[in-house]
Amino acid sequence: MTATVADAPARPVPVTRGYRFELVKLLAQWRIRLLVIACWLAPAVFVALVSQQSSLPTDTTFGRWMHATGWAGPLVLLGFAGTYALPLLTSLVAGDVFAAEDRLGTWRHLLVAVRSSRRIFVAKSLASLTVILLLVVGLAVSGIVGGLAAVGNQPLPGLDGHLLAPGDAAGKVLLSWVCVLAPTLALAGIGLLGSVAFGRSPMGLLLPVVVALAMDLAQMLPLPVAVRFALPSYGFIAWTGLFTDPPPLGPLLISTAVSLVWAVVATALAYLLFLRRDFTSHTYDGSGRRALTAGALPLAGLLAATVGIIAASIPSLASGIEQDKVQDSVSTAFAHLYRLQTEQLHRPDVTEAQLAATTACTKGDGLVAPEGPGNDWRCVVSWHLPGITATGQAIYQLDVTPDGRYVADGDGPKEVNGYFQVRTPTGDEPNPLWQFDGTVDLLPTTPKG
Repeated sequence: MTATVADAPARPVPVTRGYRFELVKLLAQWRIRLLVIACWLAPAVFVALVSQQSSLPTDTTFGRWMHATGWAGPLVLLGFAGTYALPLLTSLVAGDVFAAEDRLGTWRHLLVAVRSSRRIFVAKSLASLTVILLLVVGLAVSGIVGGLAAVGNQPLPGLDGHLLAPGDAAGKVLLSWVCVLAPTLALAGIGLLGSVAFGRSPMGLLLPVVVALAMDLAQMLPLPVAVRFALPSYGFIAWTGLFTDPPPLGPLLISTAVSLVWAVVATALAYLLFLRRDFTSHTYDGSGRRALTAGALPLAGLLAATVGIIAASIPSLASGIEQDKVQDSVSTAFAHLYRLQTEQLHRPDVTEAQLAATTACTKGDGLVAPEGPGNDWRCVVSWHLPGITATGQAIYQLDVTPDGRYVADGDGPKEVNGYFQVRTPTGDEPNPLWQFDGTVDLLPTTPKG
């Protein structure tokens, strides 16, 4: 007998169709639509308005250069997004993609339609990651457009004082936004895990934000380098190294690899929990025990294993902030910015080699070991000018954060690093040697042994 159509086995819906269906469902939500509009419009307005203010966010990296170049604005926005916006976006998208079905009670209908829980998981995960990528691209593009429209396509001073041509600045800014995709994926994986593990409970929605906040607080502590690099949140900081010459790629590569591993492991845990969950209950609020044993404990084990691997490859378990590194960083930044000041004041040009700038730094007035973070660093920069026998000196007070970034505040002489206005093509700006940002490479400079 010939088999009838009714006798033919039902085939699962292809992943591509399920992906399109889930993507349409996400974009049909008013909350997601508002997020897309906000991410593509609000950053441009924010960057443009801040760039025109007389008071700039100088406590943020590149904030003091927002009057000078349009490429500083998207970097200020990137620092803000890594701390606040991206964790929130991953929570609202990935942290809710599975829980929404629990709230609506539509799991059984979806399973009957798709006929494969595995394909449902893949489709929902891909759809949420697509929306997150759309939001991140919107933040980056909008911030760049706002900065360029408000200030213009001017050179950008790096974190070691050297000027990046507009083309180089554009490439570095775009690469910086690409680099934060890895830690964003890690938070998205955690969001998927929370959405599956906690069901309708709001804990799943809050999990990426809570985890990101905890890791950000940890980054503010004087942790050993191995522990700092083992946290995916360091990926939201490591991009700053791109703006030195040459850029220290070690921290960026390590943070990217760590973030991607976290993303894969968290997503795999969410997948395993999803295949084991109960779809028959209309009031499923997750299983606290299963979330602990199949979610939190494996991620804690991953953190411990990552710390061990990084610690085994790094000779030092200290903070990574050492006297020699601070002195070299300050000397390099001072020499580059001295040349910028010379150009702005229309003085004869001088090269970094002619300046031969050197720096001597102490910490705590010499009463403590010159290492580690703190606002008690004091540095004396010495340099020479062609045809002048006297040695110039300038004093800086440094506030070094645990992640290696610092702010150098000029403490005399006022003719060199005091506060005064300098006329530039974009308007009057503070003396570039008055205050400047810098960074210290936390990885050891010498190989083990």
